[in-house]
Amino acid sequence: MSIILRLDRVMADRKMSLNELSERVGISNVNLSKLKTGKVSAIRFSTLNAICRVLNCQPGDILEFIDDGKE
Repeated sequence: MSIILRLDRVMADRKMSLNELSERVGISNVNLSKLKTGKVSAIRFSTLNAICRVLNCQPGDILEFIDDGKE
């Protein structure tokens, strides 16, 4: 099972930079960059809520499930 983060795609669709999203969400550039590149193993609901509010999107726009046949 793999969860893929599509934050970069949603940010590009909204023409929003990492710095702008970081400021508006209230999360550091470093942590947001890790989210954007998928180098995290967890995300807080409060962070996901803030990102979705700022980007005007649904969690499913950012997170994608890929069944890789592994459990």
